[in-house]
Amino acid sequence: MNKDFSNKRIILASQSPRRHSLIKKLNVDFETALPTFDEKLESDNYSDRIIQSLSLKKALSVLDNPKDGADKKSLKNSLVVSADTVVVLENKILGKPKNSAHAIQMLHSLSGKTHFVVTAVSVVDSDTKKVFSKLVKTYVTFNKLSDKLIEDYVSQKKPLDKAGAYGIQEMGSEFIKDVDGDLENVIGLPTKALKELLLQAGYSFSSSISQY
Repeated sequence: MNKDFSNKRIILASQSPRRHSLIKKLNVDFETALPTFDEKLESDNYSDRIIQSLSLKKALSVLDNPKDGADKKSLKNSLVVSADTVVVLENKILGKPKNSAHAIQMLHSLSGKTHFVVTAVSVVDSDTKKVFSKLVKTYVTFNKLSDKLIEDYVSQKKPLDKAGAYGIQEMGSEFIKDVDGDLENVIGLPTKALKELLLQAGYSFSSSISQY
């Protein structure tokens, strides 16, 4: 991948390997930074505003409190990308499970039901502090899951780092009945939405390398 010095640098405010893999689909050069914002929610009641705020605060934390030897000067001429993804069932946010028993409990609650996964994506221009944001929702319907299927999944995949206690990319048709919307959103980063935001922020994509 060739460097494009006519563009601003893209800094992904995430250490998630899933988001790293997804952003690579856009064929852009990017660097990563660790957000310093505490993502703990005060309530499990869902609202678009709360998730959008979490995503934006992640990006701003990179600009306001740079880590890993960086400083604010080194972040100039950059577009900071952040995302926050949550699983929502009956208007309640399902976060990351505390332990295996909690993960099993979460999957039982999702069994046979439709929930939605929402990702708030933010792009912040480090120079102007202008914010570009988008909210993407995908509806996921689970089959009725047996106790054994749930227990085997938690034991084998150990989904303690995943909201809702599952990674859809690890599941087959025995788990998932239907997906209505962007599958990448459920994995953690809707790249089509991100590309739209980057274009709005003035990033120039080469038509010869972009798949969208």
